[in-house]
Amino acid sequence: MNSIVNLADNSNVYDVAKVSPLSIAVQLSKRFKNQIYLKREDDQIIHSFKLRGAYQKMSTMSDTQKNKGVIASSAGNHAQGVALGASKLNIKATIVMPTSTPNIKVQAVRDLGAKVILHGDVYDDAFLHAKKLVSEQDLSFISPYDDFDVIAGQATVAKEILSQLDQIDFIFAPVGGGGLISGIASYINHYAPHIQVIGVEPVDSPTLFKALEANERVILDDVGRFADGVAVKQIGELPFEIAKKCVDDVILVSNDEMCAAIKDIYEDARSVSEPAGALATAGVKKYILEHNLKNKSIVTIVSGANVNFDRLRYIAERADLGELNEAVVAVTIPEEPGSFLRFCQLLDNSAVTEFNYRYAAKRDAHIFVGVKLTNGESEKQALITRLGNSFEVIDMSDNSLAKTHIRYMVGGHANAENEVIYRFEFPERPGALLNFLKKVKTKWNISLFHYRNHGADFGRVLIGLQVEDVKELEARFDELGYFYKNETDNKAYQYFL
Repeated sequence: MNSIVNLADNSNVYDVAKVSPLSIAVQLSKRFKNQIYLKREDDQIIHSFKLRGAYQKMSTMSDTQKNKGVIASSAGNHAQGVALGASKLNIKATIVMPTSTPNIKVQAVRDLGAKVILHGDVYDDAFLHAKKLVSEQDLSFISPYDDFDVIAGQATVAKEILSQLDQIDFIFAPVGGGGLISGIASYINHYAPHIQVIGVEPVDSPTLFKALEANERVILDDVGRFADGVAVKQIGELPFEIAKKCVDDVILVSNDEMCAAIKDIYEDARSVSEPAGALATAGVKKYILEHNLKNKSIVTIVSGANVNFDRLRYIAERADLGELNEAVVAVTIPEEPGSFLRFCQLLDNSAVTEFNYRYAAKRDAHIFVGVKLTNGESEKQALITRLGNSFEVIDMSDNSLAKTHIRYMVGGHANAENEVIYRFEFPERPGALLNFLKKVKTKWNISLFHYRNHGADFGRVLIGLQVEDVKELEARFDELGYFYKNETDNKAYQYFL
C-alpha cells in the first residue's frame, strides 16, 4: 500500500485530469444536520474519475508496450478514460463494448480516437472477447480496477480531498470492482487513519459486502443493472486485499435511494449524476440516519455523470419514492355504492399522484393509489393507519413489480387458467423486444404482457403464460440467459391483474 501512496503522490495523471472541485452541499447539509461535501469527479473532461487510473497505468508502460497498443473492455466510463489517455500518449487503443451499450457512449469513445468493437450482450461477454484479442494481437489489457497502477491513479482523488479540506470525519465512495475505494482507502489509511472510509453498493450488487461477509471474494449469481457503472459480479483481487485492511464499513442502498440522491445532487450542484455517480451520496444519507450522526464533516464522491437523457424519466419517477416523498398503496374496498366515496374522503387533503381503479363486478375492489408526502415515513404510516381503520391496506412503496409495471397498466382480471407471471430483464437495443419474444416462443399461451422502455441499458418485461408444468417452463427460461423472477405470488399481481 505504501507503493500505491508513493505513486499517487508523484502521479502524472494531471496531464489529462484536473483537481476536481470539493463543494459544500448546502441543502443536503441543512436537511441532514451535517457538513456534506461533494467531490465533483463528474466535472472531469470525460465526466468520470476513470481517466485517472487509466492514464496512470498507460503512462508507466514501456515504449514497446505502447507501440503494440492497448485494449480494454467497458460499457462506458473506463472506455472513455482509456481512449482519452491513449490519445494523449499516442497509443493505439481498442475498446470492446457490449452491443447493448447506448450509442451516446459508443460515439464518445470513437470521438476520442479509439477503435470500438461491439461484442456480446453484457460486460462479461465483452471482457472475455477483449482477453481473447490480447493473446491474438499481443495487446496490453488495461483493467478498470484490478491493477496496481490503476488503483494508484484513483488514489489521487484522496490526495486532493486532504489538500482541500482540513476537518474530515468520513469519506464515502462507490464500489464496483473496487479500484476507486481501494485507492482512496490506501491513501487515507496512510496519511489520515482517523478518517473513516465507507463503501457504498447497490443492494442488488453487493460485491464487497458479500466478500467481507465471507472473508473471501465471491461471485454473485446476478447483479442489478440500474447502476451499470458498478455492475460487477466479483470484486477485484487486489482491491479486496486492500479493502479488508482499510475500508471501515460498507452500506447498501436501493435504486430508489440512488434516484433520490441524483435529485439531491442536482438541487445542490445543478449537475445530473449517473446512478453509480450518486451511489455514495445515497449511502451518506442512509448512514447518517442509521447511525444518528450530527455535526460531522462528510465527503461523498460524485463519481460520474454519463447518463442517457431518456433514462431521466425513470429517475424522476422513482426519486420521490426514494426520498419518501411519495407512498404507493393498494387498498381493498367493498364493491358497493358509497365505498369509493368513503375511501376518497379518508384521503382527506392528501395530494394524489396516481389513482387506478376499475370495476370488477366482484365483492371486493382493489385501488392502486400514489400519495405525495411532505413528512416522509411518519406521514405515510399515519395515512396507512387512517385508511386501515376502514379498509385493508398494503404498502407497495418497495414493491418492484408494482412500481415498474402495475402502475402503468390498466384493465382488470382476465381469469386466465393456470396463469403464472414472470418479470424479465434483457439487454436493450433496437429489435431487442422482438428478439426476446422470439426466444421466449413456446407452446404456452401468453396471457399478459407489459413492456416499457425506460431509457436504460436493460429492458424490463412482465409476462404472463398459461402453464401447467412450471419446471418445464423455467428450464426453457434458463436457456435464455436473462434475469427473471417468478412474481405469481406478488400481491400487486394478485390484486390488480
